[in-house]
Amino acid sequence: MSPPAKDETNATSTGKNEVRLIPSDEPQGGPGISVERSILIKNMLEDVGEGSMEEEIPIPNVNRAVLEKVIAWCTKHQGDPPSTGDEDNDSRRKTTDIDEWDQKFMQVDQEMLFEIILAANYLDIKALLDIGCKTVANMIKGKSPEDIRKTFNIQNDFTPEEEAQIRAENEWAEDR
Repeated sequence: MSPPAKDETNATSTGKNEVRLIPSDEPQGGPGISVERSILIKNMLEDVGEGSMEEEIPIPNVNRAVLEKVIAWCTKHQGDPPSTGDEDNDSRRKTTDIDEWDQKFMQVDQEMLFEIILAANYLDIKALLDIGCKTVANMIKGKSPEDIRKTFNIQNDFTPEEEAQIRAENEWAEDR
């Protein structure tokens, strides 16, 4: 007797390095993810032992659309070597260094971009978090405070006097 057919939209292999995640907005199940990119999931499996872990893990802070984006990124970067501490320090200084695929991946609306950053932080996917933060840094780079407020829809709550004081205190940081 053959096993029942799985719904292809939610079917994923759950081998040793993959587990199915359940997004916050879809309690019946979600897509699979390679655990090697998510420290949170890797640690969960190590803590409870892979044999005793169910094949599905609820992810209450991430909806399906964001989870699918995160999984797409993890799938693309599945074979990437883990970064070393030296590379991390160097790459953090280079905010514009994002490879072409990742730049295209991050070309989403602001809400989705920030949801991806939050999900990467929650799932402890450091490389994706760094790319998300670099993307936001590149959005800010070279802009005036007024332009940044416009870009991110931030209201200026400083009085003109407070703003002048802050500018005077931070004059040394201005591009010359």
